[in-house]
Amino acid sequence: MSGRRSTIESLSNPLVKRMRLLREKRHRRAERLFLAEGLRIATEAREAGVLPAWLFLGPDGAGHPLAQALIDATMAAGGEVIDTTPAILSKLSGKDNPQTIVGIYAEPQATLADIDRDAAPIWLVAERLRDPGNLGTMLRTGDAVGAGGLILLDDSTDPYGVEAVRASMGAIFTQSLVQARWDEFLPWLRSGAGELVATWLGDDGVDYQAARYSAPTFILVGNESQGLPAEYAAAADVRVKMPMLGKADSLNAAVAAAVMAYEVLNQRRD
Repeated sequence: MSGRRSTIESLSNPLVKRMRLLREKRHRRAERLFLAEGLRIATEAREAGVLPAWLFLGPDGAGHPLAQALIDATMAAGGEVIDTTPAILSKLSGKDNPQTIVGIYAEPQATLADIDRDAAPIWLVAERLRDPGNLGTMLRTGDAVGAGGLILLDDSTDPYGVEAVRASMGAIFTQSLVQARWDEFLPWLRSGAGELVATWLGDDGVDYQAARYSAPTFILVGNESQGLPAEYAAAADVRVKMPMLGKADSLNAAVAAAVMAYEVLNQRRD
């Protein structure tokens, strides 16, 4: 199977109109497609074995050897490579100064049942995460510590929005990503191995460096403004807190996840 290469220069082209709508959540859900921009992110995806269905290239998009490798791989996999204009790339990405490469990818449809919890010693879990930048940062953290992936609980922000994908810097392609409800997640977790560790500001929280963590460790962080619901924290095997020596009473959710992930990693290394 081989793809094709074409040229599109009109903003009114039906494919351009269709793909620019992927900046909106309802269209992403309907199409089961999402947009990722930039050679670095597209290369991360290619190295993870994920290739775009459509690859849009600006006038300078094919000049880099990594771009040519991406073009060849996309064509070999049956995708379409489209040479286009900066104006069209700007319409697709929503940026006045767009990257020279924009890829359109199929949205993964993974569920909890698809997760191999023994594939990694660390997993990140976020409850009602609202900020796409935090989501992208958590994916990058997971990649950095060798985590298996990120489980988003309840009504979290769309992980395939342009801002979240951009913030992940390619980690959205290297980390497993599953969306679930709490009442689905907890029975699944308890059906096999796994220690649930909740970041918690309550009086029963222990110092995060005093606890000893068992693999696989599922690190649970709460909503940016409200934290974890008390019943979620109560269901955890361990509730931990970090010392707050200034006036702030909590850390950013993504920062807390990173601190915890590296503590668990350091205990593994020791």
